[in-house]
Amino acid sequence: MRKSDLAEVLAKEIALPKTKATLAVDIVIEAITDALRRNEDVTLTGFGAFKRRHRSARTGKNPQTGASINIPASETVSFKPGKALKESVNP
Repeated sequence: MRKSDLAEVLAKEIALPKTKATLAVDIVIEAITDALRRNEDVTLTGFGAFKRRHRSARTGKNPQTGASINIPASETVSFKPGKALKESVNP
């Protein structure tokens, strides 16, 4: 499912024009992104939690040449599914 598919489902479920449903999806995604940018966790009860994580610098290997490369430290986002989501996927 892509963002446009999600907007289409939202439009059908609550009888909104697709443009407004797309805007609603965009607003939710932007709110989650902004919270993570501020280093806040985002928990959607029953669905899961998004959390910002630090990934330390490390040494990797170029798969084509086998040469060692330095991979710099970075920030990433992790997702931990909630109990209801886990149970619906794995009954």
